[in-house]
Parts: sequence; structure tokens; C-alpha cells
Amino acid sequence: MSNQTPLHDAHLAAGGKLVEFAGWSLPINYGSQMDEHHAVRKAAGMFDVSHMTVVDIQGPDAGPYLRRLLANDVARLKQTGQALYGCMLNEQGGVIDDLITYFLEPTFYRTVVNAATRAVDLDWMQRQAKGFSVEIIERDDLAMIAVQGPSARATVIELLGATSAESLKPFRAAAHGDYFIARTGYTGEDGFGVLLPGDQAEAFWSGLVEAGVQPCGLGARDSLRLEAGLNLYGQDMDTETTPLESNLAWTVAFDPPERDFIGRQALEAQKAAGVARQLIGLVLGRGAIPRSGAVVHTPIGNGVVTSGIFSPSIECPIALARIPTGDFDQVEVELRGRNLPARIVKPPFVRNGEIRI
Repeated sequence: MSNQTPLHDAHLAAGGKLVEFAGWSLPINYGSQMDEHHAVRKAAGMFDVSHMTVVDIQGPDAGPYLRRLLANDVARLKQTGQALYGCMLNEQGGVIDDLITYFLEPTFYRTVVNAATRAVDLDWMQRQAKGFSVEIIERDDLAMIAVQGPSARATVIELLGATSAESLKPFRAAAHGDYFIARTGYTGEDGFGVLLPGDQAEAFWSGLVEAGVQPCGLGARDSLRLEAGLNLYGQDMDTETTPLESNLAWTVAFDPPERDFIGRQALEAQKAAGVARQLIGLVLGRGAIPRSGAVVHTPIGNGVVTSGIFSPSIECPIALARIPTGDFDQVEVELRGRNLPARIVKPPFVRNGEIRI
């Protein structure tokens, strides 16, 4: 039986079409996925992301532990509420998960990990904690609602009276009573991710509906994140790929050289040898949609589409694909026995409502 978030009844009441996702019952849409997508690009939409796992890391060794655990360096976080995006790697440099880490105190960090990798992540975190004085606490008492779009922040601030959140910079968070408000998101638009007690989630959700925010499902979340050029774990990266070949080299902190994070040696070897694969964006003409697994033909060998959709904002098919590293700007995507021309572009495709390609 699927897990249910605190907003399960609210989704049913709003006519949400529920599907199973990573062991959870979640809405894929509430009607028109296209309308939900455009609501986020033009005004404000909200997503129930309570299925994601909040993990608090506390103890005297919280900082040193996370500096070993993550490829990005939490030592960069100096101010309360600062956040960092990065990957948790295995010894081979493969991506176990990508996550956001918030600095609350020198002995207290908060991470948000993916639902699909929850059990693996928690097991890995516990095993790597040996020798460190830390406590790893899963916060299953919290719900999470992402409110995204050009008017999202103003709506949340007015609804909650959270004037202190007006000055939050991107990748910053602050407490507001029982709420933890973070200026982060997964859509390519501005907005907040709001963590709050599960028993308060439905009231907050209803307040957002009354304020005109559009409930959105998994379908719109996927089309928005792909337009924004944001990776989806399990499709665009996994334990068989490294950050260097997943367009995430910017999340790996090789300095200082003495920090021995898990996977460092493998990444340094890959970097020295030359990264053989790259994750790129593709734009196709009108026609078939390039789905995950489609073969990509390049002048120096084949690659594969990792994610693909028909872009509601650009009104044409787009995709992310992993292909051999080389100097060329045109490829062909094999779809239903036909090789269709595609142009290589650098993601994001769309950011803050603006077409970038």
C-alpha cells in the first residue's frame, strides 16, 4: 500500500489524479497538466513534496561528517540558513543521491533527500557516520510544500505574515514560527519551499488555494524541471554516472585538496583521464517526443536520451541526453525507426519565464 502525505485528502477533494511515485500516492495532475505548467511560469503554482525526506544531522562532528560525506563542501556555509546543493557519492564517484543541505548551527545541519532513495540514503549515512559524533534524525513529522512562480514569494509572505522572508536571497532559509521557509525550488522559477508540521499542512495548502495559487502535480513538476535543465535522479544520473558526466561538475569542491570526501579519488582520476561522456540539452523540430532510453547518434558514437518532453513553454520537443564528449552541435535521435535531427544546446532551456535557447 502506498504511503500518503498529510495532504492526501486535500488532493482527492480537489480532483487530483493520484498515482504511485516512489512508494507514495501523489497527484500527477488536477486536470490540465499544461495549465498547471503555465500557472507556475506566469503566476504561482504549488506542489506537495512531503514525500521527500528531511534528515537533520546534529552533533559536535556534524560539519566534519558532512565534509566527508558530500562532494560539495559545507564549509562554504557560513551564515544561518545558507544552503548548498550537491551529491552524495560512492567510492567509485557514482551518484547515490543529490540533495540540499542547510546550515543552521555549527552542530546542526538539515538535508533534504529524494524519496526514491530514502532507504539507501539513510543506510549509507548511518554507515558513514562511524567514527563521527553525530546523530542522524529522519524528520517524518514534517510536510513540505513548494510554492513556485513569479508571484509565489509575495503570496506566501502575505499569507503567513512572514515579512522576514522578504529579504531571503536564493538558497537561503529562515524560521518563521513552526515553519522553515527556504528560497529554493525545482522549476526554474522563483519561490519558496516551506517545511512545516504535518498537522498544519492542510490549512496552509487551503490558504494558498484561496490566495489563487494553482495546485500542481508530478506531470507539471517534471516538465518545469526539465525546461529548467535540472536533473532527475534515477534518469539523468545514478550510481553508474559521476557528477562530472552529469553536468554537475560545478557542485564538486576539489578545494581544499586535503578534504578527503567519498569518491574524490575516482573523480580526480576521471578528470585527469578526460571525461568521456557529457550530459547535454537537445532541441528537436515538431514531431515525436524523445523519451528516456532513445538512442542518440553522434559523429563519434552513440549516446542516450535520459529525459525528454514536449516543452509547453517552447512548444517543441526537448531532452537531456548523455553522449560522447566531442566538438559538434548536431546529432540525430532515433525514434520509432526514424533518425530525427536535433540541435545541441546548453541547459537551461527556460529560466524565470524566459526562453534561453
